[in-house]
Amino acid sequence: MQKVEVRKGSTGALGVPTVGPEGPILSAPVAEPEHRESAEQESRVSTYLGRPLFDREIANAIDRKANAAFAQLNGGISPQVILTAFSDWWLHLSTSPGKQFQLLEKAWRKSATLAHYASECALYPETPACIEPLPQDRRFSAPGWQKQPHNFLYQSFLLTQQWWHNATTSVPGVSRRSEDIVEFTTRQILDVFSPSNFPWTNPEVIESTLREHGQNLVRGINYLAEDLSPAAARAQELDYEVAEDVAVTPGKVVYRNRLIELIQYTPASEKVHPEPLLIVPAWIMKYYILDLSPHNSLVRFLVERGFTVFMISWKNPSSEDRDLGLDDYRSLGVMDALDAISAIVPGEKIHAAGYCLGGTLLGITAAAMARDGDERLASLTLLTTQLDFTEAGELMLFVNEGQINFLESLMWNQGYLDSRHMGGAFQLLRSNDLIWSRMIRTYLLGAKDKPSDLMSWNADQTRMPYRMHSEYLRKLFLNNEFARGRYVVGERPVTMSDVRTPVFAVGTITDHVSPWRSTYKIHLLSDAPEVTFVLTSGGHNAGIVSPPSHPRRSYQISTTHEGDRYVSPDAWLESTQSRPGSWWLEWQRWLEKHSSEPAAPPTMGAPSVGYTPMDDAPGRYVLER
Repeated sequence: MQKVEVRKGSTGALGVPTVGPEGPILSAPVAEPEHRESAEQESRVSTYLGRPLFDREIANAIDRKANAAFAQLNGGISPQVILTAFSDWWLHLSTSPGKQFQLLEKAWRKSATLAHYASECALYPETPACIEPLPQDRRFSAPGWQKQPHNFLYQSFLLTQQWWHNATTSVPGVSRRSEDIVEFTTRQILDVFSPSNFPWTNPEVIESTLREHGQNLVRGINYLAEDLSPAAARAQELDYEVAEDVAVTPGKVVYRNRLIELIQYTPASEKVHPEPLLIVPAWIMKYYILDLSPHNSLVRFLVERGFTVFMISWKNPSSEDRDLGLDDYRSLGVMDALDAISAIVPGEKIHAAGYCLGGTLLGITAAAMARDGDERLASLTLLTTQLDFTEAGELMLFVNEGQINFLESLMWNQGYLDSRHMGGAFQLLRSNDLIWSRMIRTYLLGAKDKPSDLMSWNADQTRMPYRMHSEYLRKLFLNNEFARGRYVVGERPVTMSDVRTPVFAVGTITDHVSPWRSTYKIHLLSDAPEVTFVLTSGGHNAGIVSPPSHPRRSYQISTTHEGDRYVSPDAWLESTQSRPGSWWLEWQRWLEKHSSEPAAPPTMGAPSVGYTPMDDAPGRYVLER
């Protein structure tokens, strides 16, 4: 250890003053590194041994390549994340004798219950089931499941499923995240072995096979061969062609940059409300979910009711767009679109609506505009939009540091995230409906679903650039920066509480992507003068595509004003009356309430200021594969 003299005003290594007003207090000890090689020593070693074969960059590149290869094999889901969660669960369960005894007792009781049920059914075939499926589980609803031996099979399966739920939850010491991953993964594994998935244990398949002399299975094999062929996906999309069957509302592309095309729709009425409406769709899929077949088109509905509608159509990114970030989507996407609309409809405020990820981006944009004094927004509509990701549902199981690193390796290798890696995760959230039920219906019963415009849109998937998706997952999903007031735009943070425009928010009751209780958090984040919240029947997509002609739609709606007391989502659900019909009509009335009296429609584009109409809607970007 070496002593050094300290001059007045200096501090030690930990920031502690070493000099007082009268001079040095002490001589600060400075530790010399004992094993640090000098540059000359390192050079001599390199000369003797040669340059390292695996420096940091090369090692990282190898790791990225290896992770990318693993990700290609398992659909982009990190095995390390799952193994870590199961290790956490198993180690704590193995040291919890109380939980073990409880599970043994439950196993004995369930076995006894099943045996008693089987004996009762042998004497009294109408014996009630000993366990009922969950309300959303429709696998065993056919009458054949109530007859022997199929009733015994499905009751045994449900009791086993219930036991495993008990085994994977409430284990002392297991982290909540590990518990959720283990419970979710175990449920997916058990669903594979459901008696409904096998032709020899499914009474519907047995009955159909006997009735049709096996022709249902022949059709199913043919369908399987078709679906495995390279042309299968394209064939499904051709059932509803873009610009011919869907995305047919008349309009013009009035602006294009490297990321978006801005579509202005042709007015369908003699007069329109002066305030235009900009719709920001999610870039995870093509925009035309909001402009499907004419009877299903939200855009057509709005245009026919006197609104000037603009729509962003996102470019399908390629490896060349790998460095486009989330702020590029804000500036090149929403802000450029707002600038174009302000030039085409000068002097008017703009209604803005965002769907899913587009709503999240729109919320960030609106917060930055409010912070900077940009008052161009007349209102804000958020459709199945999350701004706070603390309760983002089971999708959050796929978002942690290990999983993001795994996806980053996959994206780093190709420059973007392929749609099939996202689609697999979304299907797992509703595996009974989106995977197993479809397989049974198509390949075992030989009954292929009739294509619909929504199914065709769902097959028309897009990619996401490396940098943007990485930032989205880390900053929003993982770190929840926007809800915490830490998301930075232009070197300064933004917050939703700065937005003072009226808000209209829509959640869907069976949403597995943006759970409605998460979208309801707009009440906690916003200081808007009024927040109107709608909860509609249906899921993430079908609940939004809800035209007035739909026969089975209902919704709940209420408006909260500035100064009102907060109502929890469960209390709101219980106290708010359900109404039959479509939420579209409520939104129409709300937009009219916040708009001026109708006047002559604006011109298509504004050639004099550089916004000359180009291609007819739907433009070029939506057609890119």
